[in-house]
Amino acid sequence: MSDRLPPFQAIDNFRDYGDYAVATGRVARGRLYRSAHQARATEADLERLGRLAIATVVDLRRPSERRDQPSRRPAGWAGQVIESAHDDGGEAPHLTFLKSADLTEASGRAFMTETYRRLPFEPAHVDLFSRYFGALAEAEGSVLIHCAAGKDRTGLLAALTHSLLGVSHEDLIADYLLTNIAVDLEGRADGIARKLTEMTGRPASHGAVVAFLGVEAEYLDGAFAEIAARHGSIGGYLEQALGVDAALAERIRARLTA
Repeated sequence: MSDRLPPFQAIDNFRDYGDYAVATGRVARGRLYRSAHQARATEADLERLGRLAIATVVDLRRPSERRDQPSRRPAGWAGQVIESAHDDGGEAPHLTFLKSADLTEASGRAFMTETYRRLPFEPAHVDLFSRYFGALAEAEGSVLIHCAAGKDRTGLLAALTHSLLGVSHEDLIADYLLTNIAVDLEGRADGIARKLTEMTGRPASHGAVVAFLGVEAEYLDGAFAEIAARHGSIGGYLEQALGVDAALAERIRARLTA
């Protein structure tokens, strides 16, 4: 899996989420990219991005996140940006958690589990996910999806894409879990824990950092379980909530699989 992780200097968690087996062959490579934000991208990073023929960027962040960490783009880039104006005026939930909760492994895991059960149904995500799938059926060139860390909102959307394309659950989960390798979570956890302790004045354990800043299969499976409870299946959610009917799904498969 490590060949999916091209080296960027200051763009975290960047990878191609294509090139998985499906019934008709494989998902195209070089068409689907995912990452964390690009606010700290170096000039070398931007040059590398510019060579990837990215035609559409889907920014899953809240307006306040975009203002705090504005994206950098390659020189002369003139593609489409899909973003949401939906802003409830409140603080991002993960910041509230870090400021107010005990930073334990149990609390981190509970927060993430609950977060994933909400993610598919929040108005901004329904809007953005719907527009993303529309773009997959129409846009030329490749697509980049990202949020702040490129792991939760981005991870869910990539997994929904894999499900629509017919990628196996095993491969879908493997791609999702690659985040933990991409960001060297185990190697960085102790240092991050120390910084969180300094920032909040409350002790943060190694386990809390791994649970909160990493990804676990149970988080994504929890989102899928909530989707099934409300819509019967992922296919039902795609059609009923996002407007991805059978015709649109087939156009997406035709463009991205061979």
